[in-house]
Amino acid sequence: MKFYDRTEEIATLHKIRENAKENAQFTVVTGRRRIGKTSLVLKAYEDMPLLYFFVGRKAENLLCEEFRQEVERKLKIKMGGTPANFSELFDYLMTLSKEWSFTLFIDEFQNFYRVNSSIFSDMQKIWDLNHLSSKINLIVCGSVYSMMTKIFRDKKEPLYNRQNRFMHIRAFKPSVLKDILHDNAPEYSNDDLLALYSFTGGVAKYVQLLVEDHAFTVDSMIDSIISSDSVFINEGRAILVEEFGKDYDTYFSILSAIASGNTRRSEIESMIGKEIGGYLTRLEDDYGIIKKEIPLGAKTTTKNVVYTIHDNFFTFWFRFIFKYGHILEIGAYNQMRTLIRRDYATFSGKMLERYFYAKAAESGKYTILGRWWDRKGENEIDLIAANEIEKTAEVYEIKRQRRNININDLDVKVKTMLPKITALKGCTMEIRGLDMDNM
Repeated sequence: MKFYDRTEEIATLHKIRENAKENAQFTVVTGRRRIGKTSLVLKAYEDMPLLYFFVGRKAENLLCEEFRQEVERKLKIKMGGTPANFSELFDYLMTLSKEWSFTLFIDEFQNFYRVNSSIFSDMQKIWDLNHLSSKINLIVCGSVYSMMTKIFRDKKEPLYNRQNRFMHIRAFKPSVLKDILHDNAPEYSNDDLLALYSFTGGVAKYVQLLVEDHAFTVDSMIDSIISSDSVFINEGRAILVEEFGKDYDTYFSILSAIASGNTRRSEIESMIGKEIGGYLTRLEDDYGIIKKEIPLGAKTTTKNVVYTIHDNFFTFWFRFIFKYGHILEIGAYNQMRTLIRRDYATFSGKMLERYFYAKAAESGKYTILGRWWDRKGENEIDLIAANEIEKTAEVYEIKRQRRNININDLDVKVKTMLPKITALKGCTMEIRGLDMDNM
């Protein structure tokens, strides 16, 4: 698959490279695994000198030998032997960068914890002593989100706040998914577009896997994802076990409950039989996997709270693959595909709401985006998009099929909602329906 999008991120990386010719730059690139962080940096600097250090889980001396070879090959210099440790190599490069501006890209940076945890404090000392006279463009990224966040945002860590920028790479936007389908399957349907969004969430690697498998329809995507050699089947576990560590069973139970529609804390606790307040906080703040939502206009102290998995792939994985893992364990792939097809309309209906939210956000037209529901769950509004500057607001009910949209009922819900949302006071209001024809 060809390289798509990322024009803003590439422009930012180019600007950082130019700035590094005068002052040292330290950039942290984060984002969930498979989002395309490494590909982005390599693409941005494909025509520029770049040292690429991949921190594998091996002995420090072996890494230093690999890094030495990279330095000598890319910079056309002889170092006179392998550095005794990474700190010695980093000190050498920081000194070299005082006369020569170049980019050093360290990938899987968090793995230094396993190699030698003192590397971080050594880097802090070397950076602090040299960066004011250096012209290095230092970029680090890692696939374990919680560890990367801890390294640079925990005040107790030596590299806390040493970075100039903290770039968070996000999934492809709806317009990019449209471009990908248009290039590869021009006759795609809106249901195919919704499936691509629902199953991958715009995560670059997942989209690439489906494109390379020529899976461009709903059915072919399901066939590709649910097959004996599919990487999708073990993907959720492979990523999240490393994030969660030994407590992953509890976290998986919570995420499975949320994916199955139990979005209130009391519902989740009832399902798994234990108190989960601390787990929910860590899932949101430390791991960035769930999102706590409150109705638009409600106070932050409200108890009218629901939790969602904001990553589409993890929502799909827990809703189907984790929940029905016993089916896959006995190799009943056809049965699993039948089950997903049976429930696809309901699952994708919720994903359609996310799609239109993402589309509204991408448009840049609004200053407020959100949902609203009452405490009893009797009234719910799928999407509210407002512009506080222009004093306009649009309220939507979202369904797969136009015939299931009831504007009269929506109008009644809006009349119930409006007195509770101060930000919409005085706005010109439009009440509409959105269905798959509007994608």
